Amino acid sequence: ELKEEFTCILKANNPHAPQNIIRYSFKERAYKSVSHVDQMAIHFSLNGNLILKDSDEGRRQGVKVSPAAEKAPVETSAVISEEAEIKDEGSKGDTQAAGQEETEVSGTAEVSEEAETEEPSPIKPKEQKFANQFNFTERASTTQNNPMREAACQPESAPFKNFSVTVNQWNIYDAYVEELKRIEKAKEKEKPRPQTARQEEERKKGRKLTTLESQGINKISKAAKITERMVNQNIFDDIAEDFKYFEDESDEFRGQQGTLLPLWKFQCDKTKKLAVTAISWNPKYKDLIAVGYGSYDFVKQGHGMLLLYSLKNPSFPEYVFSSESGIMCVDFHNDYPYLLAVGFYDGNVAIYNLKKATSQPSYKSSANSGKHMEPVWQVKWQNNGVYNNLNFFSVSSDGQIVSWTLMKNELVHTDVIKLSVEGTTVQWQEGLQLQMLGCGTSFDFHKKIDYLFLVGTEEGKIYKCSKYYSSQFLDVFEAHHMAVDSVRWNPYHLKVFISCSSDWTVKIWDHTIKTPMFVYDLSCAVADVAWSPYSSTVFAAVTTDGKAHVFDLSVNKYEALCTQLVVAKKKNKITHIQFNPVYPVIVVGDEQGHVISLKLSPNLRKVPK
Repeated sequence: ELKEEFTCILKANNPHAPQNIIRYSFKERAYKSVSHVDQMAIHFSLNGNLILKDSDEGRRQGVKVSPAAEKAPVETSAVISEEAEIKDEGSKGDTQAAGQEETEVSGTAEVSEEAETEEPSPIKPKEQKFANQFNFTERASTTQNNPMREAACQPESAPFKNFSVTVNQWNIYDAYVEELKRIEKAKEKEKPRPQTARQEEERKKGRKLTTLESQGINKISKAAKITERMVNQNIFDDIAEDFKYFEDESDEFRGQQGTLLPLWKFQCDKTKKLAVTAISWNPKYKDLIAVGYGSYDFVKQGHGMLLLYSLKNPSFPEYVFSSESGIMCVDFHNDYPYLLAVGFYDGNVAIYNLKKATSQPSYKSSANSGKHMEPVWQVKWQNNGVYNNLNFFSVSSDGQIVSWTLMKNELVHTDVIKLSVEGTTVQWQEGLQLQMLGCGTSFDFHKKIDYLFLVGTEEGKIYKCSKYYSSQFLDVFEAHHMAVDSVRWNPYHLKVFISCSSDWTVKIWDHTIKTPMFVYDLSCAVADVAWSPYSSTVFAAVTTDGKAHVFDLSVNKYEALCTQLVVAKKKNKITHIQFNPVYPVIVVGDEQGHVISLKLSPNLRKVPK
């Protein structure tokens, strides 16, 4: 494929020019298609106020002459005509007096020659000035001058009555001026105090752009984005070729083993001190990935970031959103890929709309409208409700599974189920009983059965729940000895799900059986696990020691086909892993804010028959 040549021919045709223009022909009395279409594309046009001297407009203005310049040529022409008449009369006199003396004739001839030679020198016309089309005054635009107020301005012959009327008019005028000043002072007092520098900066940031400004910015940003991708493709040309064409031929000599080829490393200066807390691939644009940033350390909580990277531009994110609280989970909507659900550490949830040119979420919960009391560890979009409103679910450490519905202007929440733990009822004063709630850490909905979902908890239990039963569970699995970090349904086998925990194990279950089918000990806390999108038997897990493990149950049921160190062990841990839905690529995130993409070798992506 690399040796194949693609011939591209550059043409002068405008690709955006319409090719199907139809106009009515009065000659043929029928609609005819226009064969010739103007292919000129005007990128920039500006109307100026300068005129070239050689242009038609310049010549027209050059012909226009001022009155002083017109007067001089008329006087010179009159002098020349008078001298011509004198010469004609002198010649007639010479013919009639032919008998006079030769001296007189010669004398008249000399005089006439001198008259011919002594012509008036032409007067140099003044330099013509072009008319300035902007230098004009309009009477209607001038301000009206009030009459003089002094009594001396009145003539002696003016009656005293008119003078008193004028004085009364000026008194009324002064009263109106004083009233206007008083009103302006009152308005100034009512004005709010001057804003601080921070408030002024926020106000400037929130200023709405006009339609022309936004269109211009969009065009420039789109062109700059394409140029940036072209430059990055040239810079990372070797990695791009490996991503597209490289196949590890050494897999033939490894037997069943495989390798992971490092590709791009996504990082941003704004997320240096933040950990990768969530990863989600876009369902429509397969190269677009959303990454949530926050902190798993309870003491080091601060702001959060939401970045969207593209495989076409590894140097800088396509979208950047900041939040006051750390982001713990993200999820794209399957039918509306521009909607992104986000869960925060402070218990709030929000919806970001990528179509809107704003850094604020379109919907966000609050303490007044309802929120979780603990961090939100996972969010999942679900099918539309009864009234065809978009909705998603969230799980939190407060033991609540909540359904959020997008209404016109707000998020409406409904409690689905409480994770009550059996045998934890505490007797309180006056016979009051308090029941402890489990802390939800992860959940996943069944791929086919809409109402069925699993919930993992910090106590190590996995609850099988239904949307229709809010008071009881369908089943309880004593799954792990420590917190369940992730639980996932198999995308192909409807009965199978997988779970991982900080107790170093990965377990594969049949939801109709209480005991696990497979148990894998990875000798380190397992942070995340994910099924592959191309095979029902391939899954990958990451451990906190910086390693990635890839299994294929159809090849080897007992050990991983690939165990590879992805990040350095020194003060760094892998937090999440995700398979790309189309390309043979996985991405992993670590605690230092890096997202690393890796390509699976042929032995790790065999599709079963």
